[in-house]
Amino acid sequence: MTSARKQRLIDLDHRRLWHPFTQMQGWSAEDPLIVSGGEGNELIDIDGRRYLDGVSSLWCNVHGHRHPKIDQAVRDQLGRIAHSTLLGLAQDTSIEFADALVRRLPDGLSRIFYSDNGSTAAEVAIKMAYSYHRLRGRKNRNKYITFEGAYHGDTLGSVSVGAIELFHEQFRPLLFPTHQLPYPFVRRAPWTKADEPDPKALMAEVERRVAEIAPDAVAIVIEPLIQGAAGMKTAPAGFLKLLRDLADEHGLLLIADEVATGFGRTGTMFACEQEGVTPDLLAMAKGISGGYLPIAATAATEEVYDAFLGAYEEFKTFFHGHTYTGNALACAAGLASLEVFDEEGTLDALSGKIERFTQGLAAVAELPHVAGIRQAGVMIGIELVADTATGEGYAPRRRVGHQVCMKARERDVIIRPLSDVIILNPPLSITPSQIDHLLETVHWSIEQITQGRDQDQGDDAP
Repeated sequence: MTSARKQRLIDLDHRRLWHPFTQMQGWSAEDPLIVSGGEGNELIDIDGRRYLDGVSSLWCNVHGHRHPKIDQAVRDQLGRIAHSTLLGLAQDTSIEFADALVRRLPDGLSRIFYSDNGSTAAEVAIKMAYSYHRLRGRKNRNKYITFEGAYHGDTLGSVSVGAIELFHEQFRPLLFPTHQLPYPFVRRAPWTKADEPDPKALMAEVERRVAEIAPDAVAIVIEPLIQGAAGMKTAPAGFLKLLRDLADEHGLLLIADEVATGFGRTGTMFACEQEGVTPDLLAMAKGISGGYLPIAATAATEEVYDAFLGAYEEFKTFFHGHTYTGNALACAAGLASLEVFDEEGTLDALSGKIERFTQGLAAVAELPHVAGIRQAGVMIGIELVADTATGEGYAPRRRVGHQVCMKARERDVIIRPLSDVIILNPPLSITPSQIDHLLETVHWSIEQITQGRDQDQGDDAP
C-alpha cells in the first residue's frame, strides 16, 4: 500500500464517516488503524501488519477470519442467490438454518423469527411479549422488568429496557417506562479488592420487588450470566434460575438476551444452559453467522407462537418484519459456522482455554490499579481504578482505559475499553500461545499506563 493511497483513505475517513459510539472530534485528530484483511485470529492492517483480534471484531467472530468452510459456504450460496424475501415466500437456506438453530437451543424453543442485528432481535422479543399478553386477554400488562446496567441495543424499544446512563439517559423522553431493579453484581473471587454486597440479599430484594410489580408486567428481560456493555458484570450463581421461577410464579415471560453471550462465549452454546433455563424468548445475533454477515434471530416457545394463530380476519398476525429477514448469504454462513462447531469440537476445546485465561488473569489481578476482574467463559472485564483501597476511579479526561488499549497495539494486540474496564473477548478459535500473548500484553500495557505517565488522548468508545 503506497503512502499516498493510505493517506487518501485516512482523509476520506475523516471527511465522510461517522463512527459508532465515537467522539469524532478526537477521532479526526488522529490517524486511524485501517484494517484491510484478516486471517485466523488476526487482523491485518493496510500496511500488512498483523494484530491479534482480542475482541472478536466486537464480540462476533467465532472461528477466526477467512475460515475455509464458511468462506466456501458463502461462495456456494452466492452462486445460487444472495437474497430473497421471506414475506410471502420461503427460502431453502433460511429453512435449514432455522432447523439447525432450534436443534442447538435450550429445549422448548422451537420457532425462529429472523431479523438483522442484536437490537432488532431484542426489539422483536419485546414486541412479541407485549402482543402475547394482549392476545391472551391481559391488556393491563404493559411494563417490563429490567435491570440497572442493562444493555439490549440501540433502537428505541431496546433502549427502553436498557439502563446505562451514559448511553441511554438523553433519550429518556422518547422511551416507555419500565420497572428497573438492582442488578446483583458481585466481583467473583479470587479477583476482588473491595467489600461486596451479599449476593443473596440482592437476589432477595429482586424477588420481593418482582412480587410487588408483577401484576402489570409483561416480561423479565435479562442478559444471562453477565452484563456485557456494563463492563462484564457477572451475576451470582442461581440468579437466572430464580428469574425463571419468578416468571413462572407470576405469569410473566422471561426474555433472555443472548446477543453477546450466545454461540459459546460463556463456555456453553448458550449461557442459559448453565442454569438449566429455557426462556420464553431468546434473542441472538453477533456470533450467529460466525461473525461473517449481519443476521439475528429471536427464538420463541410453541406457547408464545400459538398465541398469534387465528383466522385472517382476527388480525392476530405478528406485524413486524425486515427487508433482509433470513438473508440467504448470512444463513449460509451461519449453517457453516454451526457445522464448524461440531467438526472442530469447538466447545469441547473451550474449557481448557477458559481455564488458561483464568490462571493467566491471576497475575493481572495483582497489579496495583486493578480493582477486580470479571469472567464468564472468554468474556472478561478488567476494572482499572486510581485507588483500589477507596475504589476511586480515574478522571474521565485521562481516558486510562483507552490509553491501555492503544499501548497494546505496540505489541500487536487489538483490545477495546468500556470506559476504564479493559474488555477481552477473543474468537473461540484462539490458541493457547495467543492466550498467553494476549494476557502478557494486557499485563504490560496496564503496568505502562498506570505508572502515571500521561499519554495522548483518543477514542474510548465500546
